[in-house]
Amino acid sequence: MPVAWDEFRLVRAIAERGALAPAAGQLGINPSTAFRRLAALEAGLGARLFERHRSGYVPTPAGEAMVAAACRMEEEAARFDREVADRASVPSGSLRITAPAGLAVDLLMPMLARFRGLYPRVRLDLVVSEEALNLSRRDADVALRATREPPDNLVGRRLSGVAWAVYGPVEASLAADPLWVSPDESVAGGLFTRFVAARTAPERVALRINTVQGLYEAVAAGIGIGALPCYVADRRPSLRRLSGPEPELAAELWLLTHPDLRRSVRVRAFLEHMAGEIAPLRASLEGRGTERLFERGEGAAGRATA
Repeated sequence: MPVAWDEFRLVRAIAERGALAPAAGQLGINPSTAFRRLAALEAGLGARLFERHRSGYVPTPAGEAMVAAACRMEEEAARFDREVADRASVPSGSLRITAPAGLAVDLLMPMLARFRGLYPRVRLDLVVSEEALNLSRRDADVALRATREPPDNLVGRRLSGVAWAVYGPVEASLAADPLWVSPDESVAGGLFTRFVAARTAPERVALRINTVQGLYEAVAAGIGIGALPCYVADRRPSLRRLSGPEPELAAELWLLTHPDLRRSVRVRAFLEHMAGEIAPLRASLEGRGTERLFERGEGAAGRATA
């Protein structure tokens, strides 16, 4: 029997999510609809596509073959979309951008407003996510990422370094054995957890957060001192630097896209626009040129002592 593309998408979603309800939610349909469609598909094919276990749905060999076909079809559809995008002469259409929450809130919005002013025919779709979306599948067209190692399968440009330093309220001092706030082990592969652990005892960590979003608010509220991006914290008169830029926390700001999209007019326009927007901010992003110097005599944040 001929199988519609939507049924391939259904089978792939069930295989990836392991259950009907989350797969249905991903596709925007009711679980009962997903159940009926799967039953009808298996009946029409005369083959069982999933084994039903208490732990979830597990693809049979026939199901695995259908999932593999769905992946190939999706990649071909995405490739077609990219080729069509290349042929536009004036920036127009939808541009899907992904960025982590901190960059989206503190940096990106005014730049997007100015881009829209220049290219009103481009519709922007911003996906705020701490996860690296799959640009090959068109989960996004362009990614703004703070990373030390951009993926080899993407192309783009390094816009700037991103410096982090230790900050606290204006009255804070490292010499006073302060409390700390920190992202937890799930953030940046535990980089921040290791950084804080080298500088204070576990019982001096007053708050852990599973994202970098909220760190500034926690430090400003006086919960503890902590590492913050310089381009955010240096603008806040309620905070002071307690260290210079910390090399082990340094990252790079990259603007990335899929190789098939680098000739797209709207993608090229966005890459050029963002490069121009970021250039004047490099000193701030890299923690240079601030007059709010950290405490003399304390230097880089070392392990606090009582």
